[in-house]
Amino acid sequence: MHPLLADQEARAREVLPAEVHAHWAGGSGEETSLAEATAAWRDVRLRPRVLRDVSRVDTALTLLGARLRTPVVLAPTALHGLGHPDGERATAAGAARAGALTALSTRASEPVAADPWWQQVYVLRDRARTVDLVQAAAARGARALVLTGDTPYVARKARGDFGPQVDVPDAARQDPATTLDEVGRLAGASGLPVLVKGVLRGDDAAACLDAGAAGVWVSGHGGRQLDRSVAPARALPEVVDAVAGRAPVLVDGGVRSGLDALCALALGADAVAVGRPVLWALAAGGADGVAACLDALTADLAAAMALAGAASLADVRGLADPRGPAGGA
Repeated sequence: MHPLLADQEARAREVLPAEVHAHWAGGSGEETSLAEATAAWRDVRLRPRVLRDVSRVDTALTLLGARLRTPVVLAPTALHGLGHPDGERATAAGAARAGALTALSTRASEPVAADPWWQQVYVLRDRARTVDLVQAAAARGARALVLTGDTPYVARKARGDFGPQVDVPDAARQDPATTLDEVGRLAGASGLPVLVKGVLRGDDAAACLDAGAAGVWVSGHGGRQLDRSVAPARALPEVVDAVAGRAPVLVDGGVRSGLDALCALALGADAVAVGRPVLWALAAGGADGVAACLDALTADLAAAMALAGAASLADVRGLADPRGPAGGA
């Protein structure tokens, strides 16, 4: 873990109410997937290039039309107001300073518009409410929708389900009857491209694109849904192969350093997302903390890119050793 992120996490533990910290830190089941997500990045091995000009390293990219200074984006996480009085307003401000994209949760404390930003979407049992959400997001300038597909029901958390602040009426809960048909419906209702988040299989990735998705997001929901799901780092190569360059691929789950981010990009991701580190940064330091977290990850990524002989994100492709740890031994 990057030292700054470790410091912010420790500070967040000190300042957050114990039940909020447990809610954000915990996973479902036995927390097997939660632990494996972070560890799996350490199994990726790299094959650096030598004698390349890396006197200047560029981490910029364009993602669905948005020009960004960093491929480290903010994963959608709920209820930032639990951790800081400025909530999502502080998070968005910090992300903007770092030149990062924000994905705003359906369960946000407030409907903040960042620049650029995407709206995360659950298809709710009250479908009219879902349409209202995506149309309002489009009106506020969202550039895409992120349809989370791995949550037909909210899984029980190992450290307990946190209190009345996260209770929602039945009509506002996710609809377990949701199918891939919603990709086209959401796009039609909003006029926005739709990515599908929670993909851990190549055949699912292909099916999402066939249904009209503009991208796929490899994710295990932070280890908070089906426990013992495969780590995103392990699922990523199969998804990248299935997508075959037809659409952007994002990945989250356990990314805690620029080296983790480099491994994800080397495996074929177009961008990486972080969730808990942003929450800890917000609790520890508000907008300044969020900006510092993202800047640290981006600088760490740039340093790792230079050591790997990659002056731009385009140069990162092909750096991953397909044999895995110890050359596949």
